[in-house]
Amino acid sequence: QVQLVESGGGLVQPGGSLRLSCAASGSIFSIYGMGWSRQAPGKQRELVADITSGGSTNYADSVKGRFTISRDNAKNTVHLQMNSLRYEDTAVYYCHAGIRTVLGYNPYWGQGTQVTVSS
Repeated sequence: QVQLVESGGGLVQPGGSLRLSCAASGSIFSIYGMGWSRQAPGKQRELVADITSGGSTNYADSVKGRFTISRDNAKNTVHLQMNSLRYEDTAVYYCHAGIRTVLGYNPYWGQGTQVTVSS
């Protein structure tokens, strides 16, 4: 069984910073792409950023230059450093990863962590 557990969400003022972390655990053979998506109230879930096992990154246009995704393959973790936060970044942020286990390759999602940008 695989679990993805996020941490680091919270309340922050506009212009502030937060760092989200996600740790994968369980009977993992290998982890491929990892990433973060978010869902704001009344909106569809959208990809924020993702990163390959080799370190190649991809960002949504709305966060380019403000957010940085990174991962530690030895610790099965992925992080999202969020700077210059805006009101519109308020959402539940979900970690996700493509993971190979004894059952084969499957996508896995975390339970989500709330990020609220408010003055």
